[in-house]
Amino acid sequence: MKGLLILSHHVEDGEALATRALLIRAGLEVTTITYENTLDIVTAFGLKVKADAFAKNIDPIAYDFLIIPGGAYVAKIVDKDVQIKEMAKLFDKQDKLVAAICAGPRFLGQAGLLNGVSFTAYAGSEKDMPKGIYLPSYKAIRDHNIITARGAGAIYEFVNEIIKYLLGEEKAQAVLNSILF
Repeated sequence: MKGLLILSHHVEDGEALATRALLIRAGLEVTTITYENTLDIVTAFGLKVKADAFAKNIDPIAYDFLIIPGGAYVAKIVDKDVQIKEMAKLFDKQDKLVAAICAGPRFLGQAGLLNGVSFTAYAGSEKDMPKGIYLPSYKAIRDHNIITARGAGAIYEFVNEIIKYLLGEEKAQAVLNSILF
């Protein structure tokens, strides 16, 4: 199985990079894409990483899941964004997994994907999901094909939910065991 992970300038390092690393450890293929005008991304804590491809150059239909990390970039672009929301809607319409962490669920909320859905997110982000069921005490939640997590402190729970959804409980537990979680 293969998926897409969106990188933007000021993306939260752990939410993007640790998530990707753990999913690869599980045997999933993760392609990083960006809507920025360069593949060279500078993360929230100044790491320089290179996205695999521009979003416009990939065929999202060929992928099984989408991951939207959080970070400072979300507050800067979410209200005017169309591209990330449209990508999330496309995956949701195909009943494919859409996963977002920290402030990333704001894109899903503004796209209407969390209406009637249980979710968690970075405190304060719930304002974009007035028709969702906000559960702030949960580290990560799966509701149908949507997985959300509340922040960088929930990366392992977030990834565990993704792996359980895509590869099953046994594989998810094996990954946790391999990192001595």
